[in-house]
Amino acid sequence: MSIAKKITLLFAILSAIIISLLSGFVWYFSNEFAFEDFYKRLEARVNITAEIRLSENKTNDVYAKVRNQYLERLPDEREFVIDKTELDKNTIDSDLPKSFFNTINFGKVARHRKENQFYAGKSFISNNKTYIIIVSAKDPVGFRELKDLQKTLIAGFFLSVALSFIVGWKFSNYMLNPLRSIIKSVKKIKAENLHLRLDVKQGTDEMSQLAQTFNNMLNRLETAFETQNNFISNASHELRTPLTIISGEVELAMRAETDSKKQQKALVKIKDEAERLEHILTSLLGLAQSGFNGKNQPWEQVRVDELIWEVQQTVNQVHPESKIEIDFSQLPEDENLITLKANKNLLKLALTNIVSNACKYSNNKTVFITLLSKLNVISIAVKDQGIGIPQGDVQHVFEPFYRASNTSEFKGYGVGLPLSLNIIRLHRGSIGVSSQEQIGTEIKVLLPLK
Repeated sequence: MSIAKKITLLFAILSAIIISLLSGFVWYFSNEFAFEDFYKRLEARVNITAEIRLSENKTNDVYAKVRNQYLERLPDEREFVIDKTELDKNTIDSDLPKSFFNTINFGKVARHRKENQFYAGKSFISNNKTYIIIVSAKDPVGFRELKDLQKTLIAGFFLSVALSFIVGWKFSNYMLNPLRSIIKSVKKIKAENLHLRLDVKQGTDEMSQLAQTFNNMLNRLETAFETQNNFISNASHELRTPLTIISGEVELAMRAETDSKKQQKALVKIKDEAERLEHILTSLLGLAQSGFNGKNQPWEQVRVDELIWEVQQTVNQVHPESKIEIDFSQLPEDENLITLKANKNLLKLALTNIVSNACKYSNNKTVFITLLSKLNVISIAVKDQGIGIPQGDVQHVFEPFYRASNTSEFKGYGVGLPLSLNIIRLHRGSIGVSSQEQIGTEIKVLLPLK
């Protein structure tokens, strides 16, 4: 069942419930008060009957004559005057309930209705005797009006439900038109035209928010597709280059069967390119592994200051000539402010890549590492005094296999920073780069404690 039909059905059901409650309310109070005036007329006749029938005053004969002459006689009007002691011997109406007489015995005016037959009764004392006066009559006008009201309410109920169904159908279609437009536009978007976007109307309603959210998702999806395509293209190029060199050197070595020097030179070249190919494959594997969700990997509490000491030792082992100065002067006394839950091996790999690059591209000049903790965020700043990054290249340094235009003299593959970025993002952190050519580069890593 479509959403429009569900909304229409729900709207009709709710309308039917509300209308039925309203109709019941009107019927109940109409039924209660429709005959109030008629009951009062009966009670007046009860009092008049008691005055005429129970009094010995001769003027009451005149009063009765006037009453019969000028007071309207109700349809099927009957009067009953009963001595209370002889009540059981008199049959008034077998359908009068005991509660009717009990009310009279309490000295109150009793009322009762059976379909269109109305009764009013009251007890009176005359000559030391108690009498019960009951007047009965029919009210065809009021009863007919109540029947007409009942028919009107029933007809109005079905008419209102039918009308609410039509209005609900129109309303649901009107409200769902923007959603249908979104669905129609989304069906047109495929992998080859991810640049298309939904038309976002001005406003803050849910449909506008839905369209804007979908556009934001398309932006991220398009970026991911472009990144993937670039990654595959760059990876293919980087892998093809050492393989081509290895194939060429093998052919040269095969041709120089008698020249051992040429063979040795070719073998050295083959070895170098094989190591390069192994490093590229290892880096590609690291990039792939750093994209996992982290749920199945070991996470532990890591003190960042201790981790930085380990990073320094690792870099010094790979680059013994490197110079690294660590500044812990602004650390808080509370060690919890420099301890976070992390994948230690991956986080160490990310920081090692950053510090190693700083040492390499600064020709082993002093690299400064500063650790801060403020506002539940740990800041790790790595600053070098190296060649810097050209302004036009800064925005590309985190793209896989991209190398700045001034790094041709340095050996590298352009995967260290992208790998570090993936790992930092896995820890809900961020990386910022500030660089000036021939002055140096500062990379700042921000990691949230929680």
